[in-house]
Amino acid sequence: MSDEYGSHAGRPSSWLAVTVIFAGFTVGGVALCLGPQWVLFWVGAAIIAVGLVLAALVHLFADVVVDAPRVLPEIVDYSVFGSRTNKRRGGLAGEAKKAVMSDAQQGAHG
Repeated sequence: MSDEYGSHAGRPSSWLAVTVIFAGFTVGGVALCLGPQWVLFWVGAAIIAVGLVLAALVHLFADVVVDAPRVLPEIVDYSVFGSRTNKRRGGLAGEAKKAVMSDAQQGAHG
């Protein structure tokens, strides 16, 4: 994928924050299964809190996944047996009459 459309990978700092939060959930979950062990559970909760602070510091939600624009085809084949038909969107299936515009700046998306 080219850089102009973004990336699904995310920044390493964001993955570090997610890993810390995941570790906290794991510690807390294991603590609940072992008894429950409330001290260990609260240690897990504290790890999650540290991960949330870390997520805020590294601007975790600034990692936005941007995909290339997608356009739905105008002709849709509704046939059960695979033969091509000329039915267009807006027919009996109730689809839109043209491609749906979900992002006015980028064009039609699916």
